[in-house]
Amino acid sequence: MKIIYRSILRELALTFLLSLACLNFILMMEKLLRLSRFLSGVGSSLPDMVKLVLYLQPPLFLLTIPMALLLSTLLVYGRLNLDNELVILRTSGMTFFRISMPVVILGLFCFFLNVGISFYIGPKSSMHLREEITRIIKVRTPFAIEEGRFTTTFRDALILIKEKTPDNVMKGIFIYDNRNRSEPRVLFAKEGEISSQDGMAINLFLKDGYINIAKGDVTTEMAFKKYNMILKFEADTPSRRNAELTPPELLQKIKDSDRRRASDLYPELYRRLTLPFLCLVLIFFGPPLSMAAGKSGRLGGLTLGLAVFTFYYMVLIYSENLVKAENIPHYIGAFIPTAVLAVFAAVVFRRESAR
Repeated sequence: MKIIYRSILRELALTFLLSLACLNFILMMEKLLRLSRFLSGVGSSLPDMVKLVLYLQPPLFLLTIPMALLLSTLLVYGRLNLDNELVILRTSGMTFFRISMPVVILGLFCFFLNVGISFYIGPKSSMHLREEITRIIKVRTPFAIEEGRFTTTFRDALILIKEKTPDNVMKGIFIYDNRNRSEPRVLFAKEGEISSQDGMAINLFLKDGYINIAKGDVTTEMAFKKYNMILKFEADTPSRRNAELTPPELLQKIKDSDRRRASDLYPELYRRLTLPFLCLVLIFFGPPLSMAAGKSGRLGGLTLGLAVFTFYYMVLIYSENLVKAENIPHYIGAFIPTAVLAVFAAVVFRRESAR
């Protein structure tokens, strides 16, 4: 028995890791493209991007670990069913639960791993991701503005400088400021410095210049000795989100928020609780589902797995929308998708065990 369990578990673990890597890569691409668009204006080194990719992983694990668990179960047990190995095991007297024992072991591991990610690793990773982006912006923003080139890194602003010293002091500065579209401004300054304030605020401190303000057919010119501009990036800068809060912190924030704000926080809180529990449900859903795939092999298992999670997330999104619309209580809507899947899992596992 130990040899059989060890062999199946080894194949499950390898397939699980490959599935997890592929799923994380697919889901990470959209977030990575957004970060690349955001950081393209200030530039980032290869080590910086590697750090960002690593910090992106744990929040995705909450979604991809249950998916990888189901896919690996369907692929491995589908292969065993295709090769008639499951038939031989059942003929030898093994119950279906004992045949599913390697999935139970892997599922329990995924459950505890997802609990750790939900309560600690995920929020810490999201916080480090924001801090790393802040550091990159703070360090590399001065290098984004180059001599003799128009800089469009900042929203509704165009910057051109004539000269830049090694200590990042800019000279001969031209700025077209279109943040107030009814009153566009043109600024000229002899000298200026760029700095970061409060993490994400970018300040451009100008000296000895003048401003032309256009309003309709009227133009106003003003001279200045010192002028401070606060600029924003073309893409939105990341802020502290709900993903950085642990479930206890989310619960405290719900207590301190009004009803409308709390209705947006409840889905995040319950998602942190139900996604780890989903791993336990899939323990009893994967093996009988692989038997239902028949002799279709790996392709059939992959198709079934994707269909199950498509159905799950459709129900999840629909129930969350019902909660936000206050059509159903939040504590009911949060557990509807997992409860529906758990009922299906219990039915198919019991039916397969009785065969």
